[in-house]
Amino acid sequence: MKLNLQHPIIFFDLETTGTDVARDRIVELCYIKVFPNGNEEAKSMRINPGCPIPQQASEVHGIHDEDVKDCPQFKDIAADLYNTFEGCDLAGFNSNKFDIPLLCEEFLRVGMDFDVVKRRCIDVQNIYHKLERRTLVAAYRYYCGKDLENAHSALADTRATLEVLEAQLDKYPADLQNDVAFLADYSKMNHNVDFAGRIIKNEQGVEVFNFGKHKGRPVKDVLLRIDPSYYAWMMQGDFAQNTKQVLTRIYLSSKSKMK
Repeated sequence: MKLNLQHPIIFFDLETTGTDVARDRIVELCYIKVFPNGNEEAKSMRINPGCPIPQQASEVHGIHDEDVKDCPQFKDIAADLYNTFEGCDLAGFNSNKFDIPLLCEEFLRVGMDFDVVKRRCIDVQNIYHKLERRTLVAAYRYYCGKDLENAHSALADTRATLEVLEAQLDKYPADLQNDVAFLADYSKMNHNVDFAGRIIKNEQGVEVFNFGKHKGRPVKDVLLRIDPSYYAWMMQGDFAQNTKQVLTRIYLSSKSKMK
């Protein structure tokens, strides 16, 4: 079943220097942009991370320092990439937890706010785990009846993710709707406010901390009444830029309401 789209949607996959969203960098980005009329635009690009690629990471994706030494850095492609992704919904495999947060971090590092609030983000892995609970290789074999060649090649993984989602729509017509808004909501595993899940919404829709000594407490209460120094501690700490951005928004919004 082909996707029912009102806006373009970009399926993308990253290969990186590691798995730490706050610290690691992109070494390869591949995307397939699917338009409402069914047309597709695909592109794969290598990126110089500006730091050595750990051997452990190279063993996974096969990309070494030598392969990217003459490639542009993220800052060199950021503007064009931002324009390509502008106005598009997003999709990937484990993308809500890793690919989207890391991409946003890269944009923030070069002073660009890649806002995903108004975008719908479909995580095909979350749909898969809710319904079958396996890996992308197994998902591709199960839903598409094919073996995934060149696994951990970003373009191969991206193409497989698109095909898996289309096959999921065919297999689960009673559970899934061919609608990007529905699929984005269905593929969420929790109610994160920031990508890292340091701040979430509780059952009442209140923004609360999801870690540390103030876990479960409303963020605005902690910052303005219980422990005002907590804001400075987090801003100076080793937290993702997106988490700090969300924290600052809540802090400033809460202070303005007190006036």
